[in-house]
Amino acid sequence: MPEKDGCLIEIGFYSAHFTIFQPQTRKHREFCEDIPDVTESVFIMEYLHDSMREVPVDFRIIRGRENRGRFVRWEDIEAIDDLERETVFYQPPVARQDGVFTVIHQFDAPGDYIGIVTTIHPTKNLHYNAIFPFRVGGTSWGYWPLFLFLILLVQVSYWVMNGGYARWREENDTG
Repeated sequence: MPEKDGCLIEIGFYSAHFTIFQPQTRKHREFCEDIPDVTESVFIMEYLHDSMREVPVDFRIIRGRENRGRFVRWEDIEAIDDLERETVFYQPPVARQDGVFTVIHQFDAPGDYIGIVTTIHPTKNLHYNAIFPFRVGGTSWGYWPLFLFLILLVQVSYWVMNGGYARWREENDTG
């Protein structure tokens, strides 16, 4: 079912199944978001609407900005002064009659990136965009280190406030 597809990308009223492959290092393993290796990567979008075959679709990859990570929005992309300077890959608009959009890009550095897919309405002058942040070269730790530090801090505070530290000092100082 498309609504349960974790690799579903929404481009306005269009949608597509989106996957990334790294055939040189990961063979046939599919990725939807973060990709583990800094290597050649194959991006594939399989259109889920037949009308999408008739409209040109472009695809751009830019470096991640301002540490927005998963929270990047289209307004953040629009605020970029020079999108060309931030672009590491660009596939100009092309209509794919077979319903499968494929591009290959060789990543040269690990880091955070943003994929941008743009298309237009078949009969109106309306542009539709989808953005998806992803990480190349491993997954981000995110907030886990902070979360673990806070748990440790709470545990140590509890131990000190309940007299555990005082009892431990007492036991170890009497020798």
